[in-house]
Amino acid sequence: MNELPIISKIPELRTKKPNWLRVKLPIGESYKHVRSLVDTHKLHTICESGNCPNMGECWGEGTATFMILGNICTRSCGFCAVATGRPEPVDWNEPQRVAEAIHLMKVKHAVITSVDRDELKDGGSIIWYNTIKAVKTLNPETTLETLIPDFKAEKENIDRVIEAAPEVISHNIETVERLTRQVRTQAKYERSMEVLSYIKSKGMRTKSGIMLGLGETKEEVVQTITDLHNSGVDVITIGQYLQPTKNHLSVNRFVHPDEFAEFKEIGYQLGIDYMEIGPLVRSSYHSEKHVHQGVGRSAWLLQ
Repeated sequence: MNELPIISKIPELRTKKPNWLRVKLPIGESYKHVRSLVDTHKLHTICESGNCPNMGECWGEGTATFMILGNICTRSCGFCAVATGRPEPVDWNEPQRVAEAIHLMKVKHAVITSVDRDELKDGGSIIWYNTIKAVKTLNPETTLETLIPDFKAEKENIDRVIEAAPEVISHNIETVERLTRQVRTQAKYERSMEVLSYIKSKGMRTKSGIMLGLGETKEEVVQTITDLHNSGVDVITIGQYLQPTKNHLSVNRFVHPDEFAEFKEIGYQLGIDYMEIGPLVRSSYHSEKHVHQGVGRSAWLLQ
C-alpha cells in the first residue's frame, strides 16, 4: 500500500518556480497612496504580514486587507508568516483608525482579518464588533468581509461578529483533515467546520479557504470541499501554498493550473455558490465578487 504524502519542515529546495506563479512587483501611484495611508495610520495588513503575492495588484487598485488586534499571533501555524509571541495590549482606538483609513481609500469593499488572541477572555471579539460597527458607521456604502479566527468555537464571541452584520464571514480551514495538526498546530478541523456551520445557521454568507501543495491527495481535497459544502459554506477559495521563509513548512509540490480548474468544477457540481480558484489565489483575492449570491455558479452554468 502506498504511503500518503507527508509534510516536511526541511527548507524547500531552491528549484525554479513555474511560470504560472510569477507576480508583478508593486508599483504605481495607487499602490504608493495605499502604502502611505497604511503607514500614516499605523495599520497592520495581512498583505504585508502574510507576504501575499497579490499585494501589488490589490494595492494598485486601492484595496487592502486590514489586520486588527496587532501583528503578533498567539498561535504558531506552520504555514503562516505572521509573528508568534506575546501580543501587545489591545488598542481600543484601532477600530476608528481602520474605519478612517477605509474612508480615505474610498473603497467599496473591504476585508478585515486578525491574529488569534487566545490570551483574551473574549478572544478579541469586542474589538471585532467595534471595528465592524465603526467601518459601517463611517462607510455606510462599503460592503465588508470579516476573516475571523475560530474563537475556540465559543459562541458568545462568534455571536459578536454576527451581530455586527458584515456581508460575509470567512474562516479558513486551510488544509485537509489529515494534515491539520501539522499545518494549524493549535486548531482542529472539526472545530473549524463547527464554527462555519454555526455561522451559516445564523443566516450569514460564509466563506472558507484551502491551500494546496502541502502533501494532500486529490481525494482529500474533494472530501474537504464536500465537508465545507455540508457545513453550508457559500464561497471557497483554493490557492497554492508558498513557503514564506526557510523556517516554515516546505512546499511538497507546485500544483498545475489544470488541477485547480478540476477542483473548481467539482465545487460547482456539488453546489458551492462561488469558487475562487487558482495558483495565486488567496483568501481575500477578488473578495468583492464573493458578496453577491449566485454570481459564481450562475456564470459557470452558462459556460
